[in-house]
Amino acid sequence: MLQPSFTFGVATASFQIEGARDSRLDCIWDTFCQQPNMIADQSNGDAACEHVKLWQQDIDMIADLAVDAYRLSISWPRALHQDGTVNQQGIGFYRDLLIALKTRNIKTYVTLYHWDLPQHFEDKGGWQNRDTAYAFAAYTDIVSKELTGLVDSYATLNEPFCSAYLGYEIGVHAPGIKSQKAGRQAAHHQLLAHGLAMQVLRKNCPSTEAGIVLNFSPTYPLTSADTIAAEQADQYHNQWYIKAVLEGAYPALLNELDPLVQPNIQASDMQVISQPIDFLGVNYYTRIHYKKTANNWFDEAVIDNVPVTDMGWEVYPQGLTELLVDLNNQYNLPKMYITENGAAMADTLIAGQVLDYDRISYYHTHLNAVQNAIEQGVNVQGYFAWSLMDNFEWAYGYEKRFGLVYIDYKTQQRTLKESAKQYRALLKQRQK
Repeated sequence: MLQPSFTFGVATASFQIEGARDSRLDCIWDTFCQQPNMIADQSNGDAACEHVKLWQQDIDMIADLAVDAYRLSISWPRALHQDGTVNQQGIGFYRDLLIALKTRNIKTYVTLYHWDLPQHFEDKGGWQNRDTAYAFAAYTDIVSKELTGLVDSYATLNEPFCSAYLGYEIGVHAPGIKSQKAGRQAAHHQLLAHGLAMQVLRKNCPSTEAGIVLNFSPTYPLTSADTIAAEQADQYHNQWYIKAVLEGAYPALLNELDPLVQPNIQASDMQVISQPIDFLGVNYYTRIHYKKTANNWFDEAVIDNVPVTDMGWEVYPQGLTELLVDLNNQYNLPKMYITENGAAMADTLIAGQVLDYDRISYYHTHLNAVQNAIEQGVNVQGYFAWSLMDNFEWAYGYEKRFGLVYIDYKTQQRTLKESAKQYRALLKQRQK
């Protein structure tokens, strides 16, 4: 991993850091934040880290970390007006940002959709509406033309599992819909949007690599009696997306679902979804245990006496090795990047320092886990720490801190945590 050919980076997402709500359209997260008791601290993304205002300072900070690459997302509601025309101020912001990164020789990994669907699409059904997939392709067409020559790598979607399952099926993320049918249909239309966008990217920028970012939480049975439940959970949460993208089919579990909740799939959809990708982005944070339910389905099980992050997620680095090796055995994979990996910890800023040794341990063990997978033949070519800085952590608001950089939300002061300094030291040592 420490060879120059391996890409090390940091990652962010538009809604979580940008702020400047008044210069873009409303998105589903703005609406979700206005609903009572949806966000843990009753906050919103109106200001976040004020990255739109402080971006030059932030790029200096990224360059100072000695990373090869920066993974960011484009805000659809910032890039386009409601009528589909270009918001020149919004696109101009991204163009300036990408040019500044290029001048510092930092590679740009751009995600086109990181959950901030313009609200006007949700008003017409959002991802339950097939038209949204085509609207996404049109947005991709405009953005990829406007940013010609400035992007090294495009990801169509970030974690469709989260935006479909958490957003439309169990309702804990925007837009807050609780319907299995809505969740399955939203997932299908997002994957269709991915396929349509891949066709656009191939046409507009054929020499730029393109792929998708999927999240995986490996599934483990609570007891030997729960083995089938863990397999069902794996198909429903993990394999559903990767199998569709790489093999053009949903897992067999689809046929076990009530026909009333199965997604509507048109004749050529799976062919569109499964065209070749140049890379697969893998996001990993933890594993999850499952137990069977009375109706022979699956449910999450909590296990005690294990180390956890501030999110309550088990710290289980070997799960990342096992995941990568299992995927490599199961699929004909393109090259892979670990596009997100990191930990929320209960950080405190004392005398200008954040001594986040628990996060340093997390990164150390997970980087070793990636190395172990590479040694077992898995083609991983990059690693992005999540995240560059503390930010709006979705339904948790500002209560959870994932950043390498500490943000004081009152002053917007940025402070490198000890983990940032250690990450920088590792990367600088590699350049000798």
